[in-house]
Amino acid sequence: MARRNKYPLLENVLISDIGAEGKALARLENKVVFVTGAIPGDVVDIQVKRKRKSFMEGRVVRFHKYSQDREEAVCEHFGVCGGCKWQMLPYEKQIGFKEKQVKDQLERIGGFKGLELNPILGSKESEFYRNKLEFTFSNKRWLTEDEIKEDNDFKDRDALGFHIPGLFDKIVDIKKCWLQPDPSNAIRLAVKSFALENKLSFFDIREQVGLLRNLIIRTASTGEVMVIVSFFEDDSEAIKSLMDHLKDKFPDITSLQYVVNQKKNDTILDQRIICYHGRDHIFEKMEELKFKIGPKSFYQTNSSQAYELYKVARDFADFQGHETVYDLYTGTGTIANFMASKVNKVVGIEAVPEAIDDARVNAELNGITNAEFVVGDMKDVFNDTLFTKYGRPDVIILDPPRAGLHENVIIALKKAKAQKIIYISCNPATQARDLALLADLYTIEAVQPVDMFPHTHHVENIVKVKLI
Repeated sequence: MARRNKYPLLENVLISDIGAEGKALARLENKVVFVTGAIPGDVVDIQVKRKRKSFMEGRVVRFHKYSQDREEAVCEHFGVCGGCKWQMLPYEKQIGFKEKQVKDQLERIGGFKGLELNPILGSKESEFYRNKLEFTFSNKRWLTEDEIKEDNDFKDRDALGFHIPGLFDKIVDIKKCWLQPDPSNAIRLAVKSFALENKLSFFDIREQVGLLRNLIIRTASTGEVMVIVSFFEDDSEAIKSLMDHLKDKFPDITSLQYVVNQKKNDTILDQRIICYHGRDHIFEKMEELKFKIGPKSFYQTNSSQAYELYKVARDFADFQGHETVYDLYTGTGTIANFMASKVNKVVGIEAVPEAIDDARVNAELNGITNAEFVVGDMKDVFNDTLFTKYGRPDVIILDPPRAGLHENVIIALKKAKAQKIIYISCNPATQARDLALLADLYTIEAVQPVDMFPHTHHVENIVKVKLI
């Protein structure tokens, strides 16, 4: 006898809003129901998968009525690969919900009532806006529902694409990705075609065998292109054949590199990367500044919106030229170097030594002499000892990870008593929490949401606070 589903089926439910993490929501009496794949205005049946005291989670099993706002997704892989989850929602609606998300979290988590936000800065490009993508090779291609129904013995299971959400060993084979501009799609398809024609093996993550592991493509606003092929097996002849093919087929690739990664995880930050052809870096440009991007460098993945983001931060800071500025979580020093010409001194702090190396190179590349860069864990090095060496900060710029600020950093910020703090965050929830902890000394003066990632629920937010 089939086991009865212990969770209810909710019928003819109106989706009324979008909540945290981009999930659609419906309100039923005293409960909220979160679902994926729906937008406000849809009327659906929901199969509940999880039930708690104040909310439920479920999936749509039937549409009775589609929202008048719903539009056709442009990507054939929509709803399967896990990316671009909002393609069925018009872009102006997307950024409206993101702006609302920022305001809700500042009010609900931070306790900041009645804040006036600047209108969200939407992205000029809602497709082909990313400058970096990483694709995964797999001999376990994800099968569509139609393929499974055919019940065939599929011999061609090789794939080059993205992970299926929640399934580490299943990859959807991407025909065309709408995230990165040319020649990204052409390079990926050429790599897969060559691999199949020459019987190069695709990685099996469970068995830890196979030649081809990952493909990273970076495209800069300067037109330069970097390609990094990650191999699992150290087969010099096979590696040479593929790299020569890429060099010959795409002569405009600026930087062609590869790595042999035999670890359990995909990260190559701790691996030796070999430059096969061209330079070992590409250049990105912002105003008159050039930024050297290596295979391990971090750079905001939406170049044009990164520029808008940094311009807002600079405007919020309203530099007069005499300031000592601290750029916390500086990464490769992009913000610090971007601000340097407007201030007396800027000090960038970052825990990753390779990132600081990049920051110093970029300062030298641009003739910047008033930027200092310090390696160290923020909670350990941002203190009076640092201030004694470099001077007390007049302005502090923060761009921490999604988890937000460590409690020791909050304490240090209060001791530093900079006149202004510009807090940039990719997670408005932790940003709101941190700002609430600073509210006894600082008051919010301006809030500017920026959309860096169209068709996703993610939103960047900049908040300017001033010492009371």
